[in-house]
Amino acid sequence: MEQGIITMKRIATIHSDFPEKFGIPRQSGLVRELQARITFEEGYRDPEMLRGLEDFDYLWLLWVFENKDDTWHPTVRPPRLGGNKRMGVFATRSPFRPNPIGLSCVRLEKTEITEDGPVITVSGADLRDQTAILDIKPYLPYADAHEGARSGFVQGAVSQGDPVSVEIPEHLLEKIEPEKREALRGVLAQDPRPAYQQDAERIYGMGFAGKQIRFFVSDGKLTVVAVEEETK
Repeated sequence: MEQGIITMKRIATIHSDFPEKFGIPRQSGLVRELQARITFEEGYRDPEMLRGLEDFDYLWLLWVFENKDDTWHPTVRPPRLGGNKRMGVFATRSPFRPNPIGLSCVRLEKTEITEDGPVITVSGADLRDQTAILDIKPYLPYADAHEGARSGFVQGAVSQGDPVSVEIPEHLLEKIEPEKREALRGVLAQDPRPAYQQDAERIYGMGFAGKQIRFFVSDGKLTVVAVEEETK
């Protein structure tokens, strides 16, 4: 191994309802109704690798950001601060980092063994569809949870993405699979818009579960105006 270069392997792939970055919850666990499946790559499909995993409620996922621009800077503008203030990259969870590695805590719903190998179903994931998984570790409450821990600029900051009320007309909601409707509401309630876009007349589009969800936000209420088939 060349000094300074570390090779990582994709051990698994996550299958979620998000074909693109826009709309994905800003942190894991914010929308617990969201479910996703993790399938394993060839060479990592031995069921023994999952022995004992079902005894844990939560898992840590280490994964790869797929950035179109792989440049990074020592400071970034966190959306949480409205994109107007710079913070050190290591004081944020920006995807633009020296190494594009993401970390998410998800709830383990079930494990199963299929003809194509083990499959893990999780909830609360904040990952785009087809994201590469590098590692999976169990969440340990006695070590991973720290009561009273400070959360830097996030604690008490004016938050972009504060929950909004959501209105989805019944005839549009019927176009969404019944088991995914609450998850959609939860995603929209997080207000997917970037901090710098607050135009009440603008119609936004978000890919979700094979559909394109079109909506606008005005006076703290998000209204869905169309649900269309996703075009590829």
